Amino acid sequence: MHLRLCLARGHVGCCDSSPNRHATAHNAATAHPVIRSFQPGEQWRWCYVDQTVG
Repeated sequence: MHLRLCLARGHVGCCDSSPNRHATAHNAATAHPVIRSFQPGEQWRWCYVDQTVG
């Protein structure tokens, strides 16, 4: 399991490889578009709207 951080509100949820997909569920419920990895040493971001990594 890997954690993702919502950049709009700071919600931390699990990745899509986890059964409950909390980060994606948070996006679906709130429309907050950008998350980033919450794993140590990782700096990437994901935009749900554009479906791109930044």
